[in-house]
Amino acid sequence: MRTNRAFQVAAGTTFASYFKLVAKTTRFVVEPPDIFDTIDEKMPVIMTFWHGQHFLTPFAMRPHHKAKVLISRHADAEINAIAAEKLGVGTIRGSGATSARDFHRKGAVSATYQMLDALKEGVNVAMTADVPKIARKVGLGVVTIARYSGRPIIPLAMATRNRITLKSWDRASLNLPLGRGAAVVGEPVFVARDVDEAGLLAARDLLQSRLEAVTARAETLAGLRDA
Repeated sequence: MRTNRAFQVAAGTTFASYFKLVAKTTRFVVEPPDIFDTIDEKMPVIMTFWHGQHFLTPFAMRPHHKAKVLISRHADAEINAIAAEKLGVGTIRGSGATSARDFHRKGAVSATYQMLDALKEGVNVAMTADVPKIARKVGLGVVTIARYSGRPIIPLAMATRNRITLKSWDRASLNLPLGRGAAVVGEPVFVARDVDEAGLLAARDLLQSRLEAVTARAETLAGLRDA
């Protein structure tokens, strides 16, 4: 059933409609309030967030923003890709890898070039920061894209008070309508083209701390944590 195209299209369309409803009925606080002006000055950018916390991220854009999101080639991810496209976000198919063999098998090489080309063309790129199958631990993928593109990484977290936490490896949040929500953007992370290995690791660690900070802040604003 998961590989049936008609089912995938129906499910992707349904998910897109559902998350439009969630976004429309959630009372969002945006922090900082002038973030769109700040991002517009820096575009194109690399938006990054935790895996499983990404369902509402298409609504962090303004209508004039062009963006493509990195989505796995896995059959289960096809529904996500269809939903993203229904929400006006282009897709790049491929995923991160934890070994040299996986780097080619999962389409990481092709996806990397597509992301770099998109940024060169002025299109924002969105991608999860986590190491594949290791939740909330930043991998080197996103900082490597920043290094070779010269574009800033923008850490983003979105949370809703009403949600269901799924029993998945990424602790995915199924956002529910009719409640408080928050979208929080952190300070950008820049990676120099000529950075050495130590500098690349330092950029990864800095992004880790900033993603943790915006996640905590978004959950606080949404009422999921005490202030």
